[in-house]
Amino acid sequence: MSTNAQPAPANLTDAQATKILTAKALTMRQNIYSATIFPPSNPVITNLIPRNVGIIKRFVVEIVGTLTNGAGGTATLTDTGLANLISNVTFYDLNNNLRINTTGLHLILLSTFKRRRPWAATGQFNTVNTTLTNNLSQMFSVAPATWPVLVAPATIAASTAATVRAVFEIPIGYSDSDLRGAIFANVINSTMNLQITLNANAMVGGGDYTYAVYQGSAGTFTSATVNVYQEYLDQLPVNPKSGTLILPSTSLATVYELKNTNLQAITVNQDFPIPFSNFRSFLSALLIYNNSGGATGRAYGTDINYFSHTTANFTNIFKYDPLYNVLLSREIIESDLPAGTYYFNYRKQPVWTTQYGNQQININASTAGAGAYAQVMWEDMALQNTLTGGSSLPA
Repeated sequence: MSTNAQPAPANLTDAQATKILTAKALTMRQNIYSATIFPPSNPVITNLIPRNVGIIKRFVVEIVGTLTNGAGGTATLTDTGLANLISNVTFYDLNNNLRINTTGLHLILLSTFKRRRPWAATGQFNTVNTTLTNNLSQMFSVAPATWPVLVAPATIAASTAATVRAVFEIPIGYSDSDLRGAIFANVINSTMNLQITLNANAMVGGGDYTYAVYQGSAGTFTSATVNVYQEYLDQLPVNPKSGTLILPSTSLATVYELKNTNLQAITVNQDFPIPFSNFRSFLSALLIYNNSGGATGRAYGTDINYFSHTTANFTNIFKYDPLYNVLLSREIIESDLPAGTYYFNYRKQPVWTTQYGNQQININASTAGAGAYAQVMWEDMALQNTLTGGSSLPA
């Protein structure tokens, strides 16, 4: 009896191992944490230890919360909305590398751009449902959405409580088919640590509401029920020639980083440089520009002259106005970002600072007050053994 099946070679390339592994391994999705917490007294979920099993791809966090408005007036959903139920996520891997230190807003925007559609939204995401604002924010309004996967009323009346629901993805590996950054967790002598901080300032009366869920009336994030799921590959295939597990060694030796930093002292009509750190391959950067640090400091491109990306020899990789940047984003997600938010996409041709040296994004602002800031959110990859020689992110 003849067959066209070919035995696996003794030494597989990383791409071959990834293809075999993702085709044959079983995807497991299991709840590793479930609790009700009270953000006013303790918003930080600590000692959230992932299970040391399989190859970890991601965590998914579900939050059902109660927000209680004060007596100051009506609270209105902000343009960044439910993404701000989480103020910070940190993740340390088995080697104590800090892979993730970023905001819920970064996680939501990143999940959106990687999927080329608003995260967790239905297909009709440009209309508004007045009875159930089942969205992450006003920019991702989805209707008709009949399942309450994402819930946030457009307004909360004074002295009234409302229920909200949000879902966050915390990626460890890059994607289901690209396991760079994924963690082989079948070890017994090391532990990982995931920490989630809920936003104790989810409702603000005034000032900058970029990182608030509701604005216009101060209130309290009263309570939250949190479920955390771990998604990993199990029942890993074995190479019949060597008798060892089929593992993409280079992908598993790669760190997938999500970080954010806040930069200030921006000057009008001068290039403000935001450098890429060394020894990394950058896939994207998200930037929020607030020209005053206040409630009205995020504009729809009217406070920026241009953005540019320059190399060490001052060559422009690109130089364009802010609306050109918005056009490029629309081509990816078919929707608009909140005011003052810009996406720089290097996914097809990453900025590899190991080979090409110093590079930077420049903001040339036409308006910049004393409190102006740029919040920059990075997505990058690096080999673990090179990180010790790399510089930190700009601060």
